[in-house]
Amino acid sequence: MAQKELQLKYGCNPNQKPSRIYMENGEELPIEVLGGRPGYINFLDALNSWQLVKELKAATGLPAAASFKHVSPAGAAVGLPLSDTLAKIYFVDDIKVPLSPIACAYARARGADRMSSYGDFIALSDTCDEATALIIKREVSDGIIAPGYTEEALQILREKRKGTYNIIQVDPSYKPAPIERKQVFGITFEQGRNEVKLDDPALFENIPTANKDFTPEAKRDLIIALITLKYTQSNSVCYVKDGQAIGIGAGQQSRIHCTRLAGNKADIWWLRQNPKVMALPFVPGIRRADRDNTIDVYISDDYMDVLADGEWQKFFTEKPEPLSREEKQAWIQKNTAVSLGSDAFFPFGDNVERAHKSGVQYIAQAGGSVRDDHVIMTCDKYGIAMAFTGVRLFHH
Repeated sequence: MAQKELQLKYGCNPNQKPSRIYMENGEELPIEVLGGRPGYINFLDALNSWQLVKELKAATGLPAAASFKHVSPAGAAVGLPLSDTLAKIYFVDDIKVPLSPIACAYARARGADRMSSYGDFIALSDTCDEATALIIKREVSDGIIAPGYTEEALQILREKRKGTYNIIQVDPSYKPAPIERKQVFGITFEQGRNEVKLDDPALFENIPTANKDFTPEAKRDLIIALITLKYTQSNSVCYVKDGQAIGIGAGQQSRIHCTRLAGNKADIWWLRQNPKVMALPFVPGIRRADRDNTIDVYISDDYMDVLADGEWQKFFTEKPEPLSREEKQAWIQKNTAVSLGSDAFFPFGDNVERAHKSGVQYIAQAGGSVRDDHVIMTCDKYGIAMAFTGVRLFHH
């Protein structure tokens, strides 16, 4: 049943009371809570992530999903089919019903950065079906927002977390006012909503690099990157491959730190597909979070933390061989055709150098730096195709 306001338990922190969400114009909220009791941060994640997936669906024509944490996406993807490898590393290869496009979208969004997605808020562009609900059922998650739910999905989700799982239904036809406001320190800020369309072909017309060839898949992935960045706390950089974000660097003060952070996440995503990693002999019944953390440690320079005598027995039935630094570098070099978006210009070529190490061959960024010539030269050094979009996508 629609309401004009919802009283919340508290704001960002328990000491921040009272707390509520409401419509200033007195109209009914465009959302309905079907389960649980979402909080202040839940609604921030829900409303930001819903905008992201709605825009992805409109731009690509494909069902879309996002996994949000602390008002930035940990993952975002469209509903392309999963390979056997991806189904295995996303731990959905044992789902008993066929994976629908929206289920594939969420498996991709959740699986890209499983550590960051732990305790996520989920957004779906399409009706949540049984297959998607079965994936969500087994994961640690705070809630979901979607335009609808099948009866089977709603029953599964309402049983999650002993009936307290947060389930929000959103009116897909709702369109906010063109002017938005918020308060900081008692002062009201007002601005026009960011309605820039990121599927406009004109965004890819200014190509200053020697390589000017963008495949259709690269353009799709760059659009996914830019839309993801539109709803990511700035500064931000996003690596995308095969219709899904594989590394998002958010909220860093320096752009190179964004590029490194996102690149490291992309490398981890790729390393999880290494045969040695996929064959790790985990002990039966290991908790999903422990398994994910163990994989991350195993492929890091701190691998002895899980391979030392007295430690490996906690995680594995037999001691695995380490994945050497040389093996990791050789495997990472096999990752290619990665697209990268940036929410503002690259100030130096060092961002391109780092991106190249993670297989980036296509870039979309605003352009306009006094060192654009150096950035272009670095792209040409590696044969990277780069478009200057002329569009900044800061989000705060």
